[in-house]
Amino acid sequence: MRWTRTVATGVGALLLLGSAALGGCGLRSGSPMVDDVEPGSIGQGRPLEGADLTVTSKQFTEQIILGQMMGLAFKAAGAEVLDRTNIQGSIGAREAIRSGAADAMYEYTGTAWITYLGNTEPVDDPRRQWELVRDADARNGIVWLPPASLDNTYALAVNAANAAKYGLRTLSDVARLAERDPGAVTVCVETEFAARDDGLPGLQKAYGFTVPSGNIRKMDSGIIYTQVSGGGSCVLGEVFTTDGRIKEMGLTVLEDDKRFFPNYNAAPELHAAAVERHPAMREVLDPITRRLTTEVARELNARVDVRGEDPHEVAKDWLVKEGFIKAGR
Repeated sequence: MRWTRTVATGVGALLLLGSAALGGCGLRSGSPMVDDVEPGSIGQGRPLEGADLTVTSKQFTEQIILGQMMGLAFKAAGAEVLDRTNIQGSIGAREAIRSGAADAMYEYTGTAWITYLGNTEPVDDPRRQWELVRDADARNGIVWLPPASLDNTYALAVNAANAAKYGLRTLSDVARLAERDPGAVTVCVETEFAARDDGLPGLQKAYGFTVPSGNIRKMDSGIIYTQVSGGGSCVLGEVFTTDGRIKEMGLTVLEDDKRFFPNYNAAPELHAAAVERHPAMREVLDPITRRLTTEVARELNARVDVRGEDPHEVAKDWLVKEGFIKAGR
């Protein structure tokens, strides 16, 4: 599911928008997690016994799945968990963590670095970007645990037939194709991506090629996947690297060999006071985060977006299969 990455213009605007989003997003409501789950490889000894924790997430598939994983893990470790996932907008969920209205969520390092912290240049090294986010957000009362390799960033994708026909494996291959046969490079993108500096204009500048304006087709995200898969109106399409439709539709994500696109690694973002009260939150989440890869995210997202499964059950099933938790008897 598509979401927008926008840069906040000033701390005042961020807080104003955050307060408005928080008031309008339903964060005061929520449902207790009632699952009968037990410790597996995590939560042994129930180190969160007696804790009351609230988990949140943004309003798209991957975020909801990650929020459900977090809540189930805390539940298996002994906590009482309030589920306030599926919050509209990044700023609403972020403000919930900052203010303490929620205790934990998975967030993306690129979103924090660019949108919340106001930086304009991404950091090439994903670990270094996380470290900078961690250190800066400590002043905001937010704790960042180590990130997953799961990287939900922008990419261009192509179907197998066109990848073979044009010899496309990397974005540098696209640049070479544009130089020798400009008419062959047709691109389907969302309107925003067509105008953003970290979208198509910046990509062309970084790789030194130009797509003729008549070869850029603007459309909704869902249509992009079907158009690229069919190979009709566009050879290339804007995608997100963890989208489940990539695998289901047999698309190939082209390697960003010059590392133009920002890193959007998922990592637990926690309200500092909650971690101080319940330091075991770290040991409960770390093994799960280490197992979360881009490919795992694609598979889980596909189960929801392509096959219509429930995000909560998808999260629970994965945690059980991985041995992190056990379903109660």
